[in-house]
Amino acid sequence: MKPEKWQGRVFLLLTFMFYDVSGAFIGINIGTDLTSLPSAVDVVAILKAHQVSHVRLYDADRRMLNALAGTGIEVMVGVTNEEVLGIGESPSVAAAWVNKNVVAYVPQTNITAIAVGSEVLSSIPNASPILVPAMNYLHNALVASNLSSQVKVSSPQSMDIIPRPFPPSTATFNSTWNSTMYQILQFLKNTKSFYMLNAYPYYGYTKGNGIFPIDYALFRPLSRTKQIVDPNTLFLYTSMFDSMVDATYYSMDALNFSGIPILVTESGWPWLGGGNEPDATLENAQTYNNNLIRRVLNNSGPPSQPTIPISTYIYEMFNEDKRPGPTSEKNWGTFFTNGTSLYPLSLGSSSQLTGNSSGVGAFCVAKQEADTDALQAGLNWACGQGQSNCTAIQAGKPCYDPDTLQNHASYAYNDYFHKMKSVGGTCDFGGTATITNVDPSYGSCIFAGSSDSNKSVVTAPAAFGPMPTIDVGGSTSILQVSEFVYLILAIILALV
Repeated sequence: MKPEKWQGRVFLLLTFMFYDVSGAFIGINIGTDLTSLPSAVDVVAILKAHQVSHVRLYDADRRMLNALAGTGIEVMVGVTNEEVLGIGESPSVAAAWVNKNVVAYVPQTNITAIAVGSEVLSSIPNASPILVPAMNYLHNALVASNLSSQVKVSSPQSMDIIPRPFPPSTATFNSTWNSTMYQILQFLKNTKSFYMLNAYPYYGYTKGNGIFPIDYALFRPLSRTKQIVDPNTLFLYTSMFDSMVDATYYSMDALNFSGIPILVTESGWPWLGGGNEPDATLENAQTYNNNLIRRVLNNSGPPSQPTIPISTYIYEMFNEDKRPGPTSEKNWGTFFTNGTSLYPLSLGSSSQLTGNSSGVGAFCVAKQEADTDALQAGLNWACGQGQSNCTAIQAGKPCYDPDTLQNHASYAYNDYFHKMKSVGGTCDFGGTATITNVDPSYGSCIFAGSSDSNKSVVTAPAAFGPMPTIDVGGSTSILQVSEFVYLILAIILALV
């Protein structure tokens, strides 16, 4: 996890997919500081439903590693900050950690990286003397297991260790860490690994006291009078994200290191904040993450390293409501725990996940955070005055289960939307509804607008109802047959 001084996390209701495109990829971080963490099987089902190709775990949870087996998803496992000390003091402890948390799972689980700690230099500086030894011991254990070419070792660092990141060309690491940073970079160079960077324009903007415009932080175009240019190189910076990455490249160069690619292990924007956090909004979070994905998938680097892509892990999968600190600290999630997402996200500069003009592929569903009374009123109106066909959500009918207000309202809202769209009907229902293009159909419950209107195939398991879970008593759930479902889905998608 990021150190507590970092304030936010992003809860966007997203329907985006994560690809590996031409060398650049978008991944996602999975934090666990939440009250109701879904089972590992459920988490992996959500990842697969949204075609996530890369994940970062902050530890090496055996349930997640087992659930990820056979998926092909590339996994970065984490050595916790608490574990760094023991590993850095003992090669045998490091070897035992690798045997238990890596060797035991590959090749079934596609582990490709170990993140040693999280922002160790800025969060637990007293551990800095043993950070590089820990990295070396872990790498040596991988060599002994013949895994060093497959599994790379690095350590995520925050932008805090670069005190003056602008202009990028004059950026340097805090001199306090020069010796440690030199050793880290030498290790990365020797092992052909990458520099892990946590880059948060949200903090760069909110702590900048108005120095930079918010459009610069959100990847939005700047007017000709507000262009951000490095006065030394005359490089034009169109986003703070690129500036942060370049500041890190220049800081490495100041220690005479080049050729070490940067992997952004965390980046995002909080969707909700307290009264003193006005920039943590749903609109800003949606804008940032849309544009971040677009930026990463164009497969280019920052101005000083244009040919080195900036693969990035979005922070984060779920809201972590147990984290201390301000409101924003708890609100960086991109998925609700039942698998629904906050809003559509574009996957590239020409690809936008929105409904088309015919309405096929666009669905009107109840908002996860909608007030219960308002939702009930919306459902009553849809099934009454709105003349939605609500037969399917009656007891014993295909869409009755799961028997929840959220599920029933989504079905009724969507039926109204598709009947009335052509004559001006909207998807609002007192602010309790939203448009998505993730098909909420499941089993034999088919929502209007689904391309599967003549089929009974699960297109996105429980996408807009509570995610089925495996009962501790052994009751059956949809996710227990998810492997079969996804195999069928893969075949269908290949034929489309």
